[in-house]
Amino acid sequence: MSTLFDFSFLRRLERLSLVARHVRAGQVAGERRSTKRGISVEFADYRGYTRGDDLRRVDWNIYARLERPFVKLFEEEEDLAVHLLLDGSGSMDWGGEGDKEARGQGDKGRGRQGEGGTRGQGEGGTRGQGEGGTGGQGEGETRGRGDKEGDESKWVYARRLAAALGYIALVGGDRLSVARLPASSLSSSFGPVRGRGHTLRLFEWLEGLEARGATDLDADLRAYAISGGRAGLVVLISDLFSPAGYVEGLTRLAARGHEVAVIHVLASDEVEPPLAGDLRLLDVETGDSQEVTVDGGMRNLYRHRLAAWRDGIQATCRARDVHYVAVETDTSFDRVVLYDLRRAGLVR
Repeated sequence: MSTLFDFSFLRRLERLSLVARHVRAGQVAGERRSTKRGISVEFADYRGYTRGDDLRRVDWNIYARLERPFVKLFEEEEDLAVHLLLDGSGSMDWGGEGDKEARGQGDKGRGRQGEGGTRGQGEGGTRGQGEGGTGGQGEGETRGRGDKEGDESKWVYARRLAAALGYIALVGGDRLSVARLPASSLSSSFGPVRGRGHTLRLFEWLEGLEARGATDLDADLRAYAISGGRAGLVVLISDLFSPAGYVEGLTRLAARGHEVAVIHVLASDEVEPPLAGDLRLLDVETGDSQEVTVDGGMRNLYRHRLAAWRDGIQATCRARDVHYVAVETDTSFDRVVLYDLRRAGLVR
């Protein structure tokens, strides 16, 4: 897992916990407070004594003062079900070192190139749809890990986020399940497990995952809402490039009782594509092509539509009480976990 995760960072994560604004009922004792009353050592309130109550819970000091028996109530602690959903479609394997060799080598590699152009991003978040967006590279240029130091592929970045959130959940005693979307086999899921003893196995599983093919986020999210198990905190990590959309899937998850968060990951060269000239863009998932001419006006149009697309996603999430965090792969990973996710209310 060393290629994905810096183990020195784990000590900083151990001070964090995942946040669910409406804590879901757990199945076993955990480390977070419930809205129910139980038998932990954390005092909650008093109530009057009734026949059959445990006499060990009677506060005899109160009885001596008021001459009326009162019983102590305590907070019950329970585990939180945490579901991490990782978009494993081909578009996620883009950016940074992940496509260093693919750019400039014809149809070889994951980011196929034709006539100097690679993949495109269209209006509304679809790929390869002409002037709505162009996430590729043109006219013989090549790039390594990105224009900024530390830039990396969306797939590496997404798995690092899943590793960090999964570790926080395991250390906090939460019940963790992780799924790669689309779920093509039994190996596409991990868990449910509980306890930090599963950490290395989680990291090894994440490191072995590959991003390939296309995904229908709506269908995958609807399926998970039905079969994903106990309601809890669901975190979707995706670039949201899904022609069929994602809105109904998020709605189904919320209706199932989950508290939902979306971490929207884009590569830095999708936000500011290094493109110029006449290009033919190839979709990395479907192979569909689109010819475009990139100039100053096209760049401005792209930036405008990208901003409108992101704003639309944020508005959609807000209307459904879904957390939304926009992330770019050239952003410091430490900053995202320790600051951006805290500000969004996902961790504390």
